[in-house]
Amino acid sequence: MGKVIVSTQMTVDGVIDRIDEWFTPAGEHEDSGSFDQLFAADALLLGRKTYEGLASVWPTITDTRGFADRVNGMPKFVISRTLRGPLEWNASLVEGTPAEAISELKQRYTGNLVSYGCGELAHHLATQGLVDEIRFWVHPVVLGHGTRPFHSLEPPVHMTLTGSTTYRSGVTLLSYRPKPE
Repeated sequence: MGKVIVSTQMTVDGVIDRIDEWFTPAGEHEDSGSFDQLFAADALLLGRKTYEGLASVWPTITDTRGFADRVNGMPKFVISRTLRGPLEWNASLVEGTPAEAISELKQRYTGNLVSYGCGELAHHLATQGLVDEIRFWVHPVVLGHGTRPFHSLEPPVHMTLTGSTTYRSGVTLLSYRPKPE
């Protein structure tokens, strides 16, 4: 049975947008952490905004390590109230309720289902008990303003720290398990 992992890059002050201003692109956090996370995944779960953002750039990206080939080739399941299919970039629109669809995907896949970003979709999945782990990749910069995880949605998501890794690049990976209410 697959695990749902929400994974998001963020600044020390919790900003998750405007990534082109602060993302630390090189270092062992990318070489081992992000690479290992992606290759342990069978599919991606994406909300509309994340899907549209990633689909606008990833199909043209190439690299020598196979990261881009993996991202571009793997199945993507998009949860959206506004998009209509068919979708491009090896993506399928999730039909029915997200909770039922994600439960079925967890049964179908043995590898992880990674959801990049931490907005409405992540909040919904976490509050429905469908997220097994939340990973915050904290980059060593304070931006001061911007979008925060879960976009101030209610109810709050309580979590238990399950691990932390600090990389030489200054990026720290914080891993949490959502606590049921």
